[in-house]
Amino acid sequence: MYIEQLIEKLGIDNVSQNESILFRHGYDESPHKAVEPDVVCFPTSKEEVQAILEIARNNQIPVTPFGTGSGLEGSSIPVNKGISINFEQMDKVVEFSHENMTVTVQPGITRFRLNDYINSAGLQFPVDPGVDATIGGMVATNASGTTAVRYGAMKDQLVDLEVVMADGTVIHTASKAKKSSSGYLITNLFAGSEGTLGIITEVTLKLHPIPEHTIMARCTFETINECATASQQLLLSGIPLKRIELMDAASVAEVNRQNGYRFPVRPSLFFEFAGAKRAVEAEVELAQSILNDLSCENWAVALDPAEQQELWKARYDLSYSFQSINGMDEVGADICVPIRDLPELITYARELIDDSGLKGGVWGHVGDGNFHTLILFDPLIDGQKQLAESVNEALAIRAIEAGGTCTGEHGVGIGKQKFQDLEHGNSLSIMRNIKQLFDPAGILNPGKIFID
Repeated sequence: MYIEQLIEKLGIDNVSQNESILFRHGYDESPHKAVEPDVVCFPTSKEEVQAILEIARNNQIPVTPFGTGSGLEGSSIPVNKGISINFEQMDKVVEFSHENMTVTVQPGITRFRLNDYINSAGLQFPVDPGVDATIGGMVATNASGTTAVRYGAMKDQLVDLEVVMADGTVIHTASKAKKSSSGYLITNLFAGSEGTLGIITEVTLKLHPIPEHTIMARCTFETINECATASQQLLLSGIPLKRIELMDAASVAEVNRQNGYRFPVRPSLFFEFAGAKRAVEAEVELAQSILNDLSCENWAVALDPAEQQELWKARYDLSYSFQSINGMDEVGADICVPIRDLPELITYARELIDDSGLKGGVWGHVGDGNFHTLILFDPLIDGQKQLAESVNEALAIRAIEAGGTCTGEHGVGIGKQKFQDLEHGNSLSIMRNIKQLFDPAGILNPGKIFID
């Protein structure tokens, strides 16, 4: 009956039970089990989102938001079935204010399309998770990526959110001013909430100038610990790096094998320097001097834009290079720790993988203490999946014990629920109370973040 109500409110073209569409909305890029929704809705406005939630509330139907399905922890998998909301028709730029360096967009616009719209004005949206994710999805998981060392995560880009609450109320979480001391700062409460507290229908973002000049570079070290220590020293030097990425030797070897690159198969750092031309050139010179003192090798600078693009393509190809190995499945992790503890934790991660006897890699955005592991296992061999998962579990626990987090940017979703009590302690009950206050019927993306 409720599906007929959805068709009445949204129109038959915007409500689908097509088998292929249900299948597409039952999984993301994570290894978690797929669950198809009962129906997929394609709203075109906040009023239609309100209508969907009213029908869901009256019929006690779960509602799960869906962006592009690029998530890595199952946040958009409708584990309790029900309604999946796809925002591909809510993909407009609502207001672009060049003078204020802000833009208001609907949640379904992707970051590539947003930058295509604003770059001609000399401005950019810099958060780069490595895929063309939707802005709404990036807010929902508090995404970040390679540029976080300079620009921070999604929460640092937010000015205001328009949110439809479970009871149908539409709220704005802030004004359009870039700062405020008025009332509770609730905007960031929705960053990383994964659609469990409300449905985001508009996002107002801070924008940043496009740097005048860019230089990229890379180098290698004898050990992964030395790589991590070198990244620490560069941060302490005050150089305003735009990106600093680490790849262990196993990751470099796999990228070379799959894509035909010829990078030295050693623990490696990749850098991007951006800003005024003379300042950037001086920063590169200082960085090279610091790294030489730390015994770096194979220092190479990329000035040509095509060469620079190839350098970062190697980094972005990394996880797909591992995933393309025939017959193998994978599990991954993305912990984040205080910068002081980074060398120890990266070394520990590599040792865990080596001791397991499984194939895998370690890489990450070491400028903000966030790094990833990917471990391959043969699903036909008993015990390998459990062994791979035990490696990531041990790493997450060590990260939390070091004062870090079990997920730096992928979100909790399904896979990181078991670490929430250890990480948050007594504050977890407050989070549960907030969820109960905002969504008393429990219809908003149930089965995520908390273990019921």
